[in-house]
Amino acid sequence: MDELKPSAANSSPLTPLGFLDRAATVYGDCPSIVYGDRVYTWSETHSRCLRLASALATEGISRGHVVSVVAPNVPAMYELHFAVPMSGAILNCINTRLDSRTISLLLRHAESKLVFVDWQFQSLVVEAVSLFPPTHSRPRLVLITDDYRQEKASGDEQQMESNKELSTYESMVERGDPGFRWVRPESDWSPMVLNYTSGTTSSPKGVVHCHRGLFMVTVESLLDWPVPKQPVYLWTLPMFHANGWSFPWGMAAVGGTNICLRKFDASTIFSHIERNGVTHMCGAPVVLNMLSGGGGGSKTKLKAPVHIMTAGAPPPAAVLHRTESLGFVVSHGYGLTETAGLVVSCAWKPQWNRLPADERARLKSRQGVRTAGFTEVEVVDPKSGVPVNHDGSTLGEIVLRGASVMLGYLKDPTGTAKCMDRTGGWFYTGDVGVMHRDGYLEIKDRSKDVIISGGENLSSVEVESILYTHPAVNEAAVVARPDEYWGETPCAFLSLKVGEVATNQKRATETEIMEFCRARMPHYMVPKTVVFRDELPKTSTGKIQKYLLREEATSMGPAPLKKSRM
Repeated sequence: MDELKPSAANSSPLTPLGFLDRAATVYGDCPSIVYGDRVYTWSETHSRCLRLASALATEGISRGHVVSVVAPNVPAMYELHFAVPMSGAILNCINTRLDSRTISLLLRHAESKLVFVDWQFQSLVVEAVSLFPPTHSRPRLVLITDDYRQEKASGDEQQMESNKELSTYESMVERGDPGFRWVRPESDWSPMVLNYTSGTTSSPKGVVHCHRGLFMVTVESLLDWPVPKQPVYLWTLPMFHANGWSFPWGMAAVGGTNICLRKFDASTIFSHIERNGVTHMCGAPVVLNMLSGGGGGSKTKLKAPVHIMTAGAPPPAAVLHRTESLGFVVSHGYGLTETAGLVVSCAWKPQWNRLPADERARLKSRQGVRTAGFTEVEVVDPKSGVPVNHDGSTLGEIVLRGASVMLGYLKDPTGTAKCMDRTGGWFYTGDVGVMHRDGYLEIKDRSKDVIISGGENLSSVEVESILYTHPAVNEAAVVARPDEYWGETPCAFLSLKVGEVATNQKRATETEIMEFCRARMPHYMVPKTVVFRDELPKTSTGKIQKYLLREEATSMGPAPLKKSRM
């Protein structure tokens, strides 16, 4: 059979963008997006995305260009997941919780040609662009508005609207061509999205994913959960977070109804569940805590089951139990920005249903096994690359191999090689875990000292670098402390410079340290606990023993519960 070779008929590049064409054909009259009183059908969403892609192409956006978005979970954010790559460009969704300095850094690093900015974050983005060096080309801004805006135009918006070159989102949709032939990828490996791993302030890690990888993770996620045809999906997971774990494209594949929310709390979620018949949703463990009573959640059992996928810091067993007692069916998964979504899940075995509630919750808090379409997951010795014993206790580094692993880090060949060109052809995650005898993975620690707070990854090293700029700080170490609401929050252990204890006693207080950090980093990265020590514990070589501090922070118990809107 040597004469048989691939041809154009059987080797079209894989892409999740094609799901939208199919949705318009199969589910054309069915609801695609619900936002307040506004309802779109799949035919309308398909047309709007083509129009927007056409308008982008008319404005010179083409293959290889980066288009950024700073917006909450509004209809425009959903549409842009299709429209931007349909123009041939690369979609870059930016965390709305970052500060202007960080956003400015990311826009420059990505070399964004255009930024779609929701009115709620216009001041933030205008300030970010104003921080560009005079010699650096600035991206154009496109304003996203909606019918629910009641505030008067701010000075920033008036300034933006006075710019004759400024476009609004809806004006671009209106002038676009609904018959536009969208730009298909040249190959499976053509870049489609660019995501940043965290709110870093010094060395951005821009993760590049291709069409093939996003197609695969989307299909795997729908199969693994599993998600039936025409679900009703509530958007509590930010779409800027690893592209909503691939579900913007996934909902098109199954003709689902997307319930979009600008912001939410527990009462809002329960209201939408009842009014719209929500069947599925995703969120960090903090959302589970919110729903189960930690953030004003309901004590009333749901009329019908709602499936909820959670990932991030392992959900506490008590929170899982409380959430499921209300009628939620919780699934737990694991993934990274570098894998474009969840590639490991705690696949549930029917016999586990006979176990006591506490044991079921303990099992469900494990990360689990690879999804059906992912290639391989292992825990290895980080030096030799040899798999550790599957005994549930031998620690090693979690490594992954599969279609949705990133192409690499933008402009960072060294960083890419460090995690992808090591022993065995794996992607080295930097997470420390164990493999149980039954083949299920469980994370035990994070070798990169990443803290997961409310589903957001933050680097302790980044926080420490800011703390070291305080004039009274001699040593700083930041570790995770359990938190009843956020899952984990940063806990800073500090020693002060000689003589500074007395002379700076009023300045170097817990409150002052927090205020110092709040002025210099995104608020979710600010330490929620500050502990002063005469000296931090060290090894014989002078390295701070963070594992001892982590144990101390854990022994403090969870931080007091603080309710908050998302």
